[in-house]
Amino acid sequence: MVESDAAASPAHPKDSQWECISVHVGQAGVHIGNACWELYCQEHGIQPDGQMPGHHSLCSPDNFSFNTFFYETGAGKQVPRGVLVDLEPTVVDGVRSGAYRQLFHPDQLISGKEDAANNYARGYDLGQGIIQSVMDQIRKLSEQCSALQGFLLFHSFGGGTGSGFTSLLMELLFVIYPSPQLSTAIVEPYNSILTTHTNMDYSNCAFMMDNEALYNICQRNLNIPRLMYSNLNRLLSQQVSNITASLRFSGVLNFNLADLLTNLVPYPRIHFPLTSMAPVISPEKAYNEQLTVAEITKEVFQPTSLMVKCDTRQGKYMLCCLLYRGDVVHQEVNVAVARLKAKKMLHFVDWCPTGIKVGITHRPPTLVPGEDLAKVDRAVCMLSNSTVITEAWARLNRKFDLMFAKRAFVHWYLREGMEEREFSEARENMEMLQKEYKEVVRDTVE
Repeated sequence: MVESDAAASPAHPKDSQWECISVHVGQAGVHIGNACWELYCQEHGIQPDGQMPGHHSLCSPDNFSFNTFFYETGAGKQVPRGVLVDLEPTVVDGVRSGAYRQLFHPDQLISGKEDAANNYARGYDLGQGIIQSVMDQIRKLSEQCSALQGFLLFHSFGGGTGSGFTSLLMELLFVIYPSPQLSTAIVEPYNSILTTHTNMDYSNCAFMMDNEALYNICQRNLNIPRLMYSNLNRLLSQQVSNITASLRFSGVLNFNLADLLTNLVPYPRIHFPLTSMAPVISPEKAYNEQLTVAEITKEVFQPTSLMVKCDTRQGKYMLCCLLYRGDVVHQEVNVAVARLKAKKMLHFVDWCPTGIKVGITHRPPTLVPGEDLAKVDRAVCMLSNSTVITEAWARLNRKFDLMFAKRAFVHWYLREGMEEREFSEARENMEMLQKEYKEVVRDTVE
């Protein structure tokens, strides 16, 4: 899951860059971070040691677009505006000794000594030992920004660190920087609902993705014989790049984080957009496809393209953002969307019948060496706030109820200082969230 937390920032010139700070939490977050920073370096021509040969001799505005995610040292090295943190050292040690070890400042790689053991309460409790170091690094990165736009948090819902430590971090971020999933853990339903409950009032927007949907996309579209998490992370990194492309590259219709929030979040608690992208296609299949604007626009609305397992035909869209990259003309987008509406493939709530916002960035997608995807001239990413997300919440709630009815595994959380009532409060909050989404459909225009 990727969460966006927009921070208040001063006005800035139109041609300036908007900085974002990325925080990668837990094993899943750090692995996704590896894939994202590898892709960002490839997109901006930055070497694994942070060097960027020749960029000062170029004059195109895009040549300084890396400032969104990188800052430059006095020696000319590019350093990520990011922090990688885990409660146990193994995954972060992999970054310290990996191909991109020279890219990060050593203080940006933070690890503890004990695993959270897939326990939300343990992740929250053990996080107290390293939270100050994390906040210090975030503070230093924030001070280096001239127009901080917000924070991008990468974490799992189901892991102990991803759920527990992220909740602790979000509480502090909210106070200090106020705003203007294939399961490996049996207790994932507990962790997911507890962290969603805790973060509900702290997060401005949470882009939803789950491992099962990503697995299906890779298996169906890319024909990968033996899927690994690295395949899923590469796909995720492409989607994050698509979402943030307009912050970094020039285009006809550009977005910043504030624009995304305005066009995706109609009510404070209704802030869980679905994501999809097109084309997701292997190099072998790409030779037989035209991949026109009309085709990729139609594809991105298909339920099989969603990065959460649900069927948008069973719900209604409230708001939708289409972010195009590459060789795309605005008129072609208008024709493609009008065609879908004419075929009644898009169903919006009555009070927002034309809720589609379009963004176009000229820079086409970039591939890292060994990428599973085909290189294409154009692509589209869709962010949509739809009532069908309640399908995912309902599945999670059922799993939670089955275990909690027998109080299975609850004792592990109680041993870490939690109280049983916290489980009930979290579950009630999730039930209330589902009802709020259903009320949105009933709020029709008289």
